[in-house]
Amino acid sequence: MSSYKGHSIFALLLACMFFHSPLLIALTLIGANIPDFDHKFKKENVYRMIILGLIMFISLYILKLPYYIGLIVVFLGVTFYFSEHRSFTHSLFGVLTLTAAVSLILIWSLQLITVVSMLNDHYLILAILIALLGFLFLNKKLLMIFLPIFFISLFVVKTGDFSYIEIVLSLLLGVFSHIVIDSFTPSGIKLFAPLSSKKVYKNFGLMVVFALAVLSMLYHAPVLFKLFEMYIKY
Repeated sequence: MSSYKGHSIFALLLACMFFHSPLLIALTLIGANIPDFDHKFKKENVYRMIILGLIMFISLYILKLPYYIGLIVVFLGVTFYFSEHRSFTHSLFGVLTLTAAVSLILIWSLQLITVVSMLNDHYLILAILIALLGFLFLNKKLLMIFLPIFFISLFVVKTGDFSYIEIVLSLLLGVFSHIVIDSFTPSGIKLFAPLSSKKVYKNFGLMVVFALAVLSMLYHAPVLFKLFEMYIKY
């Protein structure tokens, strides 16, 4: 199984354990594909990211709009450029950095578009931004499957509620799921890079999977108790 397929499937499974909104599930999927931008064969995309960030910075600065969005995009590209594969971006510090950067880009872009366009449909705006992230981070084959399913799900699943915290958590879950899967490989991951080069392997991955399963059960416990009470009554 290709690397992106394994990461994507695992991320979808985790997302469905914690989220019900198509937006948050999609963000988890995209997050799971972000760390591998430190691959050498993706350098062209990294260059485009840096150039895009510079264009955004200059354009927003000229228009006297929040230009720091462009700076974050540049920072993200530079992070991938200088990171060796399965080093910083595949560590806990990398997970937090990537999650923070992409979350800020999404949230600030959402706020900017809302102010500039006067649109109040945050759900639609975020859906469009997520689709753009898909173009940036997803494999072309995966993107062709992702886009139609994503937009169809927006109409099928009627849920328009989301919070900034949920955006951050869904991205965090996706990015973190990537390093969990990579811990099962023979080469392992440098969990505390760049502070330490010590690697962790499948024992770490198994422990995390177990912990996430327990968290999911606790998260759904109130619902399970309600179902149990209904069953007892009848």
